[in-house]
Formats: sequence, C-alpha cells, structure tokens
Amino acid sequence: MKKLLFILLALTLVALPLWAACAPEEVAPPEEEEEVLPPEEEEEAPPPPPEPVDLTYNLLFPPTNYHCILAQEWANEINARTDGLVTITIYPLAGLAAPADTYDAVVEGICDIGMSCLTYTMGRFPACELVDIPHGYPSGWVATHVANDFFNEFTPAELTDTHPLYFHAHGPGVIYTTEKPVRVMEDIEGLVLRSTGVGAKIAEALGATGYAASQREAYELMSKGTIDGSVTPFEPLLGWKQAEVVEYVTNCYDVGYTTDFFIVMNLDKWDSLHPDFQQVFTDVSEEWIEKHAKVWTYYDIAAKDYFLSFEGKEVIELPPDEMARWVEATKSVKAIYMMEKGEMGLPVFDYEDYINERVAYWSDQAPSDEECVAWAEAEVVPLAP
Repeated sequence: MKKLLFILLALTLVALPLWAACAPEEVAPPEEEEEVLPPEEEEEAPPPPPEPVDLTYNLLFPPTNYHCILAQEWANEINARTDGLVTITIYPLAGLAAPADTYDAVVEGICDIGMSCLTYTMGRFPACELVDIPHGYPSGWVATHVANDFFNEFTPAELTDTHPLYFHAHGPGVIYTTEKPVRVMEDIEGLVLRSTGVGAKIAEALGATGYAASQREAYELMSKGTIDGSVTPFEPLLGWKQAEVVEYVTNCYDVGYTTDFFIVMNLDKWDSLHPDFQQVFTDVSEEWIEKHAKVWTYYDIAAKDYFLSFEGKEVIELPPDEMARWVEATKSVKAIYMMEKGEMGLPVFDYEDYINERVAYWSDQAPSDEECVAWAEAEVVPLAP
C-alpha cells in the first residue's frame, strides 16, 4: 500500500509542472489609453484697428480751379469713408513742390500725394509720353479714360517708384495769342509760345519757338510780352483767368494732343496704410476719374464762353483744308517718338494700337457736351470759393 502511495505521489509531482504549462496564461487587463485630444486651434488675432493718418497733397491748380475743388472733394470723401481717420491737407498752386518737381517730391516724401503733369519732365516717363502725342482726342472726357486704360493695361515701369491712384487728361489743345491772330500756319512762324513737353514739340512742328513754363507762370509772361501766347487747352482761359490777357484763340482741335495728369502716392506711405484704407483710396479714386473727365469737357465749353464774354476777343476756326495742313505738319511728332522710343526697346506699336482702339471706344461712349456741362454746374461749380 505504501508502495502504491509513493507511485501516485511521484506521478503527481511529474504531472504538476505539465499541467501548469498547459494552463491558460493570465493576461493583465489592458491599460486604459488616455484620450488624445487634437490641439486646440489658436484663433488668429484680429488685425489691429486702423490708426489715424495725416497726409499732405501737393497739386498745381489754384484753389478756384474745378480740378482743385475735385481734389478737395476727393480728400473729403476719403475722410468720410474712413470715419475721419484719414485726413488729407491740400496744398494748391504747388505749395510744397513746383509742378515739374512734384513727382520726385512724392518719391522722396516731401509730400505724400501729388498731382501734376507727366509732360513737365520729358524723357522721365517715356511710355506715358505717347498718351500726350496727337491721337485725335475729341474731348478731355475721352482723353481721361484713355489715360487710365493705358496705365492699367501696361503698368509702365517708370511709375513703379510711387503708387499711382488715377489719371486725368485735358481736351484738345489750341493756340492762344496776345496780339497777332493766327489764321494760317505761316502766321505762327517766329512766335514764342508757352508750351511744355509734347505741346512744345507741336509748337515747333508748326513753326513757333517753344517756351517752357507752367500754367501758373503763363499769365504774367503773356501780360508782360515775354511770350506771344501759349499752346494749351481752353481750360486756362477760365481756370487760370488767362482770358484777361489773351486776345485770340485758334481752334486746331483736329491735331488732338492732350496732357496726362497724374495723382500718385509715396510708396512707403501707401504700404503703411491699413488695408481697409487702401481699399477706400482705390474705390474713391476710381469714382473720381469720371468727375475729372466731365470737368475737362465742361471747361472746353465754359472757358470758350467766358473768353468770348470779353469785348473784342476772337476764336478763329480753321477751314478744313488749313486744318489738314496742321494735322499733317504735326505727324512728325509721333513719327519721331515711335523711332526714338522703339530704339529704347519699348513696344511702341502695341502702345499705339491700344491707344487708337481706346480713343475709338471711348469716343462712342462719351456723354454729350450738354450732359457734362449740366453735371458740372450742378455738382462742382457751386463748390467754388
């Protein structure tokens, strides 16, 4: 019996580790994983509120000129749309920089905004110069829209050191004289005529001698007899009161040159503006193109009427055959430009085709003279000081 118990105990001791090996392995319960939440997105900080801005605006026109009045209204509108945070102080009659120096004054920060003529610094703006050259502009309304289209289409590199806001351009130029009537081209020979840029080239093509001077100098120069007249649109007869010293105006509309006026801002000043303010400047400037365009057409009518209100004044209308002679004589101005600027590498034929197409387009869209006069008399003339 003892022997049997010994055998059973031995068998049990042998089987025990085998049983333990076969027993199911105890698995520890899985550790609960911590829920990983996505990182909270940081909200972008809102842009800082706009700070008040004070700007200076230098322009060549006198305070009573309707283009100066429009400039003041432009500044007022920007002030209103920025809730009074942008204040623009106007300096008429080139109070901060001479007309020929205005563009550089903007670049250098002498003034923040400037309005003057590109033609006062011939050679500085070779692409835009073609806008001024005769293209048969029938009115300042058309010329203004063409000038803005040209910039928007080609964005000339010559203007990239400022931020251009908009442009406007006068109606077809005519010839003023203080003593001698000009009825045929030969009457111009020997005359000294105030003219700048393309106007000076036209004067020379017709046989006169150009005399470089701004409009603010022209009254005194003509009244003293220093010059015999001027190559200019009708506008200065009223806008600069030159009807008081001019006796004759020879209407040579078919020559159809213009002068491109710029409104530009200092580039650093523009870049520093709050984006909301930049949009206001862009929007208001776009609206003011049409206003200046209508005022230029208004001046073509009103200035002539003002001139003829003086006793003894005469507007000379060239007969068609004589007008054709003038047009032919001034074609050399464009031919020389195309040659010289083409040699510089400018795409002058692309420019020329585009300007001609735009002149035709806007001529078809133009409001009547009567509409422009009615608008100006209702919206701008009452604002004159």
